[in-house]
Amino acid sequence: MTRLQAGELVADFNLPSISGSMFNMSETRGKKVILTYFRFSSCPFCNLRISQLISRWDEFSNDIIMVGIFDAKIDDLKKRMKHHNAPFSILADENYELFTKHSVQKSFVRFMIGTLSAPLTLLKATMRGYFPMTLSISKLSTIPVDILIDENGKVVKAHYCKNTADHLSIDELVSFSNS
Repeated sequence: MTRLQAGELVADFNLPSISGSMFNMSETRGKKVILTYFRFSSCPFCNLRISQLISRWDEFSNDIIMVGIFDAKIDDLKKRMKHHNAPFSILADENYELFTKHSVQKSFVRFMIGTLSAPLTLLKATMRGYFPMTLSISKLSTIPVDILIDENGKVVKAHYCKNTADHLSIDELVSFSNS
């Protein structure tokens, strides 16, 4: 598959949510969506990012739909995410199918660059108790993706991150939600 491009329609998908329901992408039509492909459920960078999003949630439009997708089994994801109490959807792609469909990349080199280029972020995550509970090179090497989707289900921006510590800024996400 190829990377998502601006103007492209995001195809419907259904994935299990940690809330116990099924998330259906087609039900988001008419609202803006911020979709992020995270790594694995105990990823320190991912958990810190979710914590940061939650801490700024009051800045986002009330109409925004935010979705985080993890390469994880739903039961493990529920266990790891319960302490966040996130006000947005957190989903499990248990078979890595949607990750593959949207060309989420894996790169051990880019994983190492992210880890080495953001030591303070890693320290901050570790001090909050976010420890990687996997030694799977496959899961460790997943590189995140942030996708901004308009009310018609079309990609406004697809940011395929440079490394594991890279994301669109939260300021940009807030701005998109309120535009």
